[in-house]
Amino acid sequence: MQSPHGVHFSAYRPPVMGRNGMVTSGHPLASQAGIQVLMAGGNAIDAAIATAAALGVVEPASSGVGGDGFLLIHWAETGALTCVNATGAAPAAATRDLYIESGGIPMKGIRSVSVPGLVDGWLIAHERYGVLSLNRVFDPAVSLCENGFPVSHKFAASLKGENKRFASHPCTRAVFTRDGRPLNPGEILYQKDLGRTLQKIAAEGRGTLYEGEIAREIVKFSEACDGLLTQKDLVDHHAHWDHPIHTTYRGYRVYETPPNSSGHILLQELNIVENFDLRSLGCNTTESIHMMVEAKKLSFADREKYLADPRWVDIPLKGMLSKAYATRQTERIDLNRALTDVPSGSPESFEDTTCFCVADRWGNAVCVLQSIQSGFGSSLIAGNTGILLNNRMTYWHLDADHPNCLMPGKRVRHTMNPVIVTKDNKPLLVCGTPGADTQVQTNLQLITHILDFGMTPQEAVEAPRWRSLQNPMESTVPHTCADVLQLEGRFPQNVRDGLAQKGHDLQVLKDWGGPGSAQAILIDPESGALIGGSDPRRDGYAVGW
Repeated sequence: MQSPHGVHFSAYRPPVMGRNGMVTSGHPLASQAGIQVLMAGGNAIDAAIATAAALGVVEPASSGVGGDGFLLIHWAETGALTCVNATGAAPAAATRDLYIESGGIPMKGIRSVSVPGLVDGWLIAHERYGVLSLNRVFDPAVSLCENGFPVSHKFAASLKGENKRFASHPCTRAVFTRDGRPLNPGEILYQKDLGRTLQKIAAEGRGTLYEGEIAREIVKFSEACDGLLTQKDLVDHHAHWDHPIHTTYRGYRVYETPPNSSGHILLQELNIVENFDLRSLGCNTTESIHMMVEAKKLSFADREKYLADPRWVDIPLKGMLSKAYATRQTERIDLNRALTDVPSGSPESFEDTTCFCVADRWGNAVCVLQSIQSGFGSSLIAGNTGILLNNRMTYWHLDADHPNCLMPGKRVRHTMNPVIVTKDNKPLLVCGTPGADTQVQTNLQLITHILDFGMTPQEAVEAPRWRSLQNPMESTVPHTCADVLQLEGRFPQNVRDGLAQKGHDLQVLKDWGGPGSAQAILIDPESGALIGGSDPRRDGYAVGW
């Protein structure tokens, strides 16, 4: 419908509210797992790890023990905002020359696997902040493994698409098929090997996964398949604590994970958008969408030139996040015409994934992004561990001059970027989404919908969504090309026409065909009420207590 500030759509679902805890995730059973742990006396970290483990069971196309992740944490007792980098490195044997000689990095299979980094991140976060035992925290996920859960319609569709690969390997055939056919909606999926692995991790800690029995089984499987992972690769992996990066936006402070995360892009986008009167431009209008797409293009150009593992390259982060640099970038935007050739700026002179959010009654908040890269990762389960391995190696560049060029032991740049927004040093908004390079674009829309236009979290995640594709590799839609602006079909015709007139090459999706699976929790600064919203485009649900 039309409103004084542009196009505003009412939500189909109501926002979910609670006082004691809130979990929003990509699957209702995972959100319930987090709430169960909160109700058992756990805090936001306990609930986050419970949700994380459960998502790896019920949403294995997106994340799991064999993947990577970032955790962004606000801890109320100290007021600290901190983050965990749980991303794994390229194996020591994964050289650029090796992949060039073999024809490039494969999208699937054992040579697409990097070191699984996620679980060590869960464990160091639990060690610092958790109050319940790991056995109790993993209980819901283990139960889902052992007792099974019904396959949803969306999950069944993804299993059908991957069935040829799954049916061809005994380890995946036994789990994800019924004698070679894909599971149908409503059939029960069991993952008992994965349940035993989670129990071992709970009982023995990181040692079993990175040094002991499970590590040996992963390496044995990799070697049998002519893979590159070694025992030393696993032993050498350690997740680490890091300092979030941030900017201010209209009096709020927005926190993101630092490189090798792409979180700086969202902060750069917000710095540019802040230079415009967004309310005057209107919500989801031709003018506001055009301006934000142009801000996206400028920010992504900097990502392409500068972002990589900060242990290997110098990143001019201070300049990239400076308000002065944003002002200069703003001057490059023509409100009447789309940019087509977008070189990076010069900040030096200024110095398939899942997302879930958790908030508890003590004022703690956690946002987590975790992934096994594209749908079902490598499509290989590592022997009898039940662990579906990632295909994160596919995110490397093989161009020797690119900052993200593959090097053994180096961490690839990641699109994952959890978000926490604070006001007066207290968390106000926790949000994020999966979706590769779409993430920072969707997060920009979520934040402006809520902070600039007063939407509820549910309205914000349901609002019509756009994304800009500047690289054909970003697109999951066949035959799309560079510089395509995708719009959900719910955008009015006059908005589409206006964007086309400004020079955007449009592709109209189904009404609810936009990317991502956005999650958001808004914390009422007066009452402390927790207000959750979860994306109906996928299987997501918000559960409050």
